[in-house]
Amino acid sequence: MILHTVNKSPFQNDSLAGCLRVAKEGSAILLIEDGVYAATKGTKVSASIEEAMKSVKVYALTPDLETRGVQDRVIDGVELVDYAGFVNLAAEYSAVQSWL
Repeated sequence: MILHTVNKSPFQNDSLAGCLRVAKEGSAILLIEDGVYAATKGTKVSASIEEAMKSVKVYALTPDLETRGVQDRVIDGVELVDYAGFVNLAAEYSAVQSWL
């Protein structure tokens, strides 16, 4: 399965929407850089993330959440990872697809 990485804000770019359309069950999405804004509660994309979590795992990079000051607003069920966790995910999945 594929690890999808999204690094753009869903409020400025449609990378996340494209990723959500093609991510297959058993895959994972890792939100990094400005992509972590998609992991925050109460936004226009929150429902899309919650729906996606029914079939794919969703992760967010903790240092990027903290840098943006949103670490306390993460959607329940989004798993937080550090840089070592990012490396482990990249090794766990058969391919990595970056959404730019």
